[in-house]
Amino acid sequence: MFNIEPFYDPHTFTLTYVVFDPDSKDAVVIDPVLDYDPLSSVTSTESIEKVAAFIEHKKLALRWVLETHAHADHLSASAWLKTRYPGSKVAIGERITAVQETFKAVFGMPESFPTDGSQFDKLLSDGEVLRAGTLEIQSIATPGHTPACLTFQVGDAVFTGDALFMDDYGTGRCDFPKGSADDLYTSVHDKLYALPDATRVFVGHDYQPGNREVKWETTIGASKERNPQLRQSTQREDFVKRRTTRDASLQAPRLLYPSVQVNIDAGRLPQEASNGIRYLRVPLNLRKPTNADGTKRG
Repeated sequence: MFNIEPFYDPHTFTLTYVVFDPDSKDAVVIDPVLDYDPLSSVTSTESIEKVAAFIEHKKLALRWVLETHAHADHLSASAWLKTRYPGSKVAIGERITAVQETFKAVFGMPESFPTDGSQFDKLLSDGEVLRAGTLEIQSIATPGHTPACLTFQVGDAVFTGDALFMDDYGTGRCDFPKGSADDLYTSVHDKLYALPDATRVFVGHDYQPGNREVKWETTIGASKERNPQLRQSTQREDFVKRRTTRDASLQAPRLLYPSVQVNIDAGRLPQEASNGIRYLRVPLNLRKPTNADGTKRG
């Protein structure tokens, strides 16, 4: 037996979940948010404090913090939780190493920055079962949005991160480095849609199409029937073409560069410089290199 408590961050449209056994009090947190204001470049803990208050109110024992992937739209509060709850650990998909290698180069990070995933306590493989006290969490590799994306299955519930959203919205984008619309089709159509129709789906974001109220739960059956981007009947070629075309029209996520460099380091903020200040790295004109005066290079 387990319960699920959702927390919604309206600034990043992110859903964080506390999954817990009400009898044993064992718990995991999935995709926690550390607040960040890009205008003032200030972090805060309002969102994660709400999660912590719930954990403490219910007297839960936090065993694991689970990341579905290295997020590009919010900073992770996994390091904050690990500090707040000694003994808890952080896990992510084993292909995070590919994401680390890619973005180490993008951000010009120091050679000493490891790309072996060692910042995390556990790298999970496809099909691996993680035990958190009385809870059992199965990892389902669902790459496409990023190569490291995992869906977590607990009993009759799956937590799909950015692979599969609400049945009236669609799927995650696939235009980040090493993302793949073809891989996402396989992940959703061939793997998630192979689960029983009654399987509950808990999404990583809700963008509230039509300004409807926030939702976070649907089913595999509803998604197969109604998802506007990828249904059971959708052909691979059609999905890949439409997903790729749509992605080409999208702006980069507002917090892409701050988020990724923190999240590939397991939620740790950058080390202090010699002046005691922490600095984020933001690449300038990454896709359109310029000269020092701003004119186009070449």
